[in-house]
Amino acid sequence: MGMLKEKYAKYDLPQQFMAKGVYPYFRCIDSEQDTEVTMSGKKVLMFGSNSYLGLTNHPRIKEAAIEAVRKYGTGCAGSRFLNGTLDIHIQLENELAEFVGKDEALVYSTGFQVNLGVLSCLTGRRDTILCDELDHASIVDGRRLSFSTLRKFRHNDMEHLERELQRCEPDTIKLIVVDGVFSMEGDIANLPEIVRLKEKYNASIFVDEAHGLGVLGNMGRGTCDHFGVTNDVDLIMGTFSKSLATIGGFVAGDKEVINYIRHNARSYIFSASNTPAATAAAIEALHIIKEEPERLENLWKVTNYALDNFRSLGFEIGATSTPIIPIYIRDTEKTFMVTKMLWDEGVFVNPVVPPACSPQDTLIRFSLMATHTKEQVDRALEGMVRVFKALELL
Repeated sequence: MGMLKEKYAKYDLPQQFMAKGVYPYFRCIDSEQDTEVTMSGKKVLMFGSNSYLGLTNHPRIKEAAIEAVRKYGTGCAGSRFLNGTLDIHIQLENELAEFVGKDEALVYSTGFQVNLGVLSCLTGRRDTILCDELDHASIVDGRRLSFSTLRKFRHNDMEHLERELQRCEPDTIKLIVVDGVFSMEGDIANLPEIVRLKEKYNASIFVDEAHGLGVLGNMGRGTCDHFGVTNDVDLIMGTFSKSLATIGGFVAGDKEVINYIRHNARSYIFSASNTPAATAAAIEALHIIKEEPERLENLWKVTNYALDNFRSLGFEIGATSTPIIPIYIRDTEKTFMVTKMLWDEGVFVNPVVPPACSPQDTLIRFSLMATHTKEQVDRALEGMVRVFKALELL
């Protein structure tokens, strides 16, 4: 046995949970992503999806993807930098820039690649990246690839952020990087105060709108629009795998900054461009978001209904005010047990354990879509009450 195989043959943590019958990952779905899905021949309520506007099975989006394959084929066989730029890539970039209120946008093949490429190339050795401690893993990996100094501040703690800004050299770039909506906790970055600190310390701001786009702001334009600070934020990043119903990502900002990223971000230059189907699907999803504002209205009706009920029933859900509802369990094994028992009740939720959170903050993540009904929320809550009481968690 080689050294590599010998070392990792000892890694058996997943197998331990499999043996207990509570392993919660790679569960196979054999239907379209909707408010109910089929798993192993069983209908299950889906409360683990990021499809906030419920667009993943919209017939117009499906048809747009099919037509793109007919016209352009299944892939671009190269990077955007060389032979992989299509006219629909340019169209999508123009429409995204207009939608989020910035000069220009760049489309990537995944949202992870956006954060990896942008954060690793924008700042230099004398500069500083300041990150919220609960920023997404793609932000963590992007700043790891940067040669800049990292300063991490406590979650949404503006006093701590200011102390870290005071430690930075005044004549260098200071890039504050935050999630607009935090993907596990569901709470919102304090962008008005971050903008105030930006102006006070001559800093710049990068906002990851992966979970804000399609959820907050006028027509779902995101957290920056929600707070009216779009012009004060330097870079806005978003993904297509949530509200835009496909896969990919983008970054938008001033044309000068986007020009530099376009020619220097390695995850952009050295990756194959987004597929024709995914690009056309994102364009059509953007059109539907603008044409069907009732989707966003429905999302907030069912979100507020669920939030009120979780709190009144005594679940610990933290400071969330969005369709992402964390239900804290604070024990890894019990988190897996809850996930399995809820599946038995016909409710799909996602477990969140280290490294996605600290060991004392394990939770299940309950996510809402515009297409969920109050009746479906009630059915899920009934099952959750039974499971949490059985495990003496409620």
